[in-house]
Amino acid sequence: MHRYLFDHVDILPENIHIPDGGWKQDEIKKHCLAYEAAIEAEGGIDLQILGIGNNGHIGFNEPGSSIMSKTRLVTLDNSTRIANAKDFQNISRVPRLAITAGISTIMKAKRIILMAWGFKAPIIARSVEGDVTEQVPASLLQQHNDCLFVIDEQAASDLTRIKSPWLTGEIEWTPKMIRRAVINLSLKVGKPILSLTNYDYNENGLGDLMVEKGDAYEINLQVFYMMRDTITGWPGGKPGADIPNHPERSHIQPKRSLIFSPHPDDDIISMGGTFMRLHDHGHEVHVAYQTSGNIAVTDEFVTRFLDFAVGFNGMFNVDTEKSSAILNEARQYLENKKPSQVDTPEIRAIKGLIRRCEAAATCRYVGLNEGQWHFQNLPFYETGTVQKNPMGEEDVVLTMELLRKIKPHQVFCAGDLADPHGTHKVCLDIVFESLKRIKDQGDEWINDCWVWLYKGAWQEWDISEIEMAVPMSPDQVMKKRYGIFIHQSQKDMVPFQGSDSREFWQRAEERNANTANLYAKLGLTQYAAMEAFVRWHF
Repeated sequence: MHRYLFDHVDILPENIHIPDGGWKQDEIKKHCLAYEAAIEAEGGIDLQILGIGNNGHIGFNEPGSSIMSKTRLVTLDNSTRIANAKDFQNISRVPRLAITAGISTIMKAKRIILMAWGFKAPIIARSVEGDVTEQVPASLLQQHNDCLFVIDEQAASDLTRIKSPWLTGEIEWTPKMIRRAVINLSLKVGKPILSLTNYDYNENGLGDLMVEKGDAYEINLQVFYMMRDTITGWPGGKPGADIPNHPERSHIQPKRSLIFSPHPDDDIISMGGTFMRLHDHGHEVHVAYQTSGNIAVTDEFVTRFLDFAVGFNGMFNVDTEKSSAILNEARQYLENKKPSQVDTPEIRAIKGLIRRCEAAATCRYVGLNEGQWHFQNLPFYETGTVQKNPMGEEDVVLTMELLRKIKPHQVFCAGDLADPHGTHKVCLDIVFESLKRIKDQGDEWINDCWVWLYKGAWQEWDISEIEMAVPMSPDQVMKKRYGIFIHQSQKDMVPFQGSDSREFWQRAEERNANTANLYAKLGLTQYAAMEAFVRWHF
């Protein structure tokens, strides 16, 4: 609260009242009663600002909390603890209890603002449009006289006015909107696109579309061809082929392709199949690892590598005084490290080295040669904590230098803005700013550069947005899995897993298989898996 709010406004310190997590447990009830009394004495809460949990909790009022509840000690739901693990060294250090204002306390506020962004669309939709129930505490806010939800596009994506705007009023039927409506209809009624009927359209609020664009058969064909044309096994374009609606150009062969990877594993996790396909098709593929990713390496993993280094030196009688001192200092630091203590520059350097070695090994596994992978170590990331700095001038300059060195025909970068740590968004902003400056400065090569966005480990593009879908065979899925396995420091449980406890390879495979299954449900070819991309235009 101090870091994000109080330190930036003119509030007096004596006017700040936060329940104290250090209260003795047998005295907490007394303190909570006093807290409620203090609120009443001030005439109640004028403005209540809330977040929302993936399970719909507000404050720490978990599902099932009574609408009559007041400030009290509560037990945290496990999903809440997982979601908050990013602020602690690991899940075991996340508190199991919390003190929170009750739902009754919140509902008495004169005005309420709830803020949400990122991948909270399902719970936002249930809270705003679902039944009012204590099982979704945020839904109780529907009964408040002055409550405003402030959300971004992604968090709003499941609301009817965003997901199905044709149900809430008149709209302009652009090709993009038609595709979205027909795909939504196909998946809703469980029929392939080409099997949809006039009755299906009329019964699901799409009668106006037929009035404007003709009967179902013609609309079905239009959307089916749109989706068919997104599928390609040639992400760099097919040499010698003239395919008018192919996602990528065929006339530039081979291409120089530059993959920006925010962390040292996003390339293989998010687009590993496409990465390999580009190399196998003879394109000159480069990978830019934008950050060191050092905070995502556990202390235990560092200890394991320190043991290896010491053993290696002993086995081959390689023992310089300086390296021994560094190893000993690092070992002693880790042995005495306190919870949430920021790592020393030396420890961060070791963790960064571990991830660089894994990234380089992945590039060699794909078939790249030395000089085709680049470690940017962008300065914004190097804070030693989960909280990163904003994009800086040096970040942009370094990225512009790399882009001008390679002069790529294709740029792939992470468009996943739901990354719990925010690193992906900063990395994307840096790439966008760099490309815009290069274009404004008149570099001719930028006119032949196309930018494709992939999603990271946290989510996938909505199928109606996909502009290029690269299919994968079962063998290619396994090859991608082995590439992900090279990142051993990210196997099993890592420090900042987000709210999804699965390993990264499991998330990637399920996401890619789901994309392929959605295409099959629409009546297109069934593949084992698909990686999806959306093109960004300057």
